[in-house]
Amino acid sequence: MTQLELENSLKTTGFPVTYRQFKVDKKNPPPEPPYIVYFRSDDTNISSDVKVHGKFRNYQIELYFVKKDSEIEQQIETVLENIDTGYFTSETWIESEELYQVVYQIKVIERS
Repeated sequence: MTQLELENSLKTTGFPVTYRQFKVDKKNPPPEPPYIVYFRSDDTNISSDVKVHGKFRNYQIELYFVKKDSEIEQQIETVLENIDTGYFTSETWIESEELYQVVYQIKVIERS
């Protein structure tokens, strides 16, 4: 799976999605929650006989929303289960933003 395929999968939730951060200025205000921000955290090569055959790409996917809502979480988890059933999840309340943040960590295989 490529980064573009991952982004397109996340967009099927219907929430705004961006890599790393939304570009915000006077003409482009930040989106209303819920929204998704994702980024690649690190890679590991898949190799043998001194040849790289692909990579494990580790992504962090962050879901932001105002009110705790398991249906919102289920929408993204359904997408993630089709990508990597072994994802990890954590949650925090961001007091300064008055938002919940649920972080999903997944590993995607990208073949050469």
